[in-house]
Amino acid sequence: MGDVLEFKGISKYFPGVKALDDISFKAYGGEVLAFLGENGAGKSTLLKILNGDYQPTAGEYILNGELKHYMSPHEAIEDGISVIYQERQILLELTVAENIYLGRMPASKLGFIDSAKANREAKRIIDDFGLPISPNTKVKDMSIAYQQMVEIMKAYSRDNLKVICFDEPTASLSDAEIDALFKVIRKLKAEGKIIIYVSHRMNEIQEIADKVAIFKDGKYVDTVVTGEVPESQMIKMMVGRDLGDIYNELDRNNEIGDVLLEVKNVSSDYVKENSFVLHKGEVLGFSGLVGAGRTELMRAIIGADKRKTGEVILEGKKIDNKSPHDAQENGIVLVPEDRKMQGILANLSVAENINISMLKANSNKFGFVDSKKEEEVAARGIKDFNIKTPSPDKKIVELSGGNQQKCIVARWISTNPKVLIMDEPTKGIDVGAKAEFYQMICDFAKQGMGVILISSEMPEVIGLSDRIIVMRGLKIVGEMSREEVTEDGLLSMGMLGEVKEA
Repeated sequence: MGDVLEFKGISKYFPGVKALDDISFKAYGGEVLAFLGENGAGKSTLLKILNGDYQPTAGEYILNGELKHYMSPHEAIEDGISVIYQERQILLELTVAENIYLGRMPASKLGFIDSAKANREAKRIIDDFGLPISPNTKVKDMSIAYQQMVEIMKAYSRDNLKVICFDEPTASLSDAEIDALFKVIRKLKAEGKIIIYVSHRMNEIQEIADKVAIFKDGKYVDTVVTGEVPESQMIKMMVGRDLGDIYNELDRNNEIGDVLLEVKNVSSDYVKENSFVLHKGEVLGFSGLVGAGRTELMRAIIGADKRKTGEVILEGKKIDNKSPHDAQENGIVLVPEDRKMQGILANLSVAENINISMLKANSNKFGFVDSKKEEEVAARGIKDFNIKTPSPDKKIVELSGGNQQKCIVARWISTNPKVLIMDEPTKGIDVGAKAEFYQMICDFAKQGMGVILISSEMPEVIGLSDRIIVMRGLKIVGEMSREEVTEDGLLSMGMLGEVKEA
């Protein structure tokens, strides 16, 4: 019989919040158990109780028949339980070997640190994992994926490792890096470790997990076997309704107006000549495979990339956006795909992030910022977009991905744009928060804004758009109306540049 981890009646209360409510289930060695649920469903809270970051209000957890109660993550690690978080817990200035054996470096007979032995031992683990890295490389010189691998190897280097948990581990990884991570997870699984994998990415869960534990509103719903239960059913279990219902329930804009934006033969170093129009009150979807040029075309329109040819005409007037600031002044704003690198200002508060594009508008004639105006803009943004934060002064990085994204949208809406470009707006956001974003997009259209939606999720682009433009090979290859669009049709046009015959 392999290792068994059991949660019995775990509850956790914070002031005014019941984060976990009577959670009971088991996880087994040699299996990957995914945790699935919306942000706030309790997944990460349960991991923090397991590793001693939090203490449960009620209940207990049992490892191999033995009652456990860790008062700190250090205690949990010493007993064979490790949690790998999105935010890496490593020292960048140290080498791979020094990080793996941090706090327990091998010593010589005379008591001096034996770096050569540490490097030898680390090399053995690196070879076990099949990774192309050196034990004496400084961690700061490695990719994010390999930095994460170092954390995993650090846990693995302890002979007593029984439970390893991954909390949204792929958020910053490329496809190739995800493949490398999954290879390591499969190795740990083959060795009989208990593996818990927290993610909202359904395709990853289908690929790596054996079973899925589903959470909703701090409660445990059920554990299902991957492959036996359709994704749509899992979503229904975690949200309480079918995802298809979300699109059917949207309050859409039915009064699309005149042409608002006209793009004529626009090209850049990164995209060929392209032309399209956007109407007032329209949600215009952009579909295509990764690398088709959708983001690059938008960057050329707003002046983030230099335009080589073409014209941008807004409300019948030719405009020349030499920078995103020019575009903002002209009424065109972009919510970028890369929230962490191009969206949020990580060291600033929620209020500062919302107000950053309004510095000029919030300043008096002497150039001093009016703090009262800033407070009003932040308060309105938090209220209008239902941003869940205990205070406007809270650092934005401490919010969930969905709430960070709402802050970015609030920032740009505060500038009263005419055209709102949203590039993969629900990427990295749980299903429940997506529903809010979908209605938000429809509301912007109802206000007369023109919305351009770039999305790689076919149900999303089909479910939200009034019209869909398809790009392939850096060029627009066709368009479809909401009435005629199908997933097959979009995919065929995106892959082949033509619509598959029925």
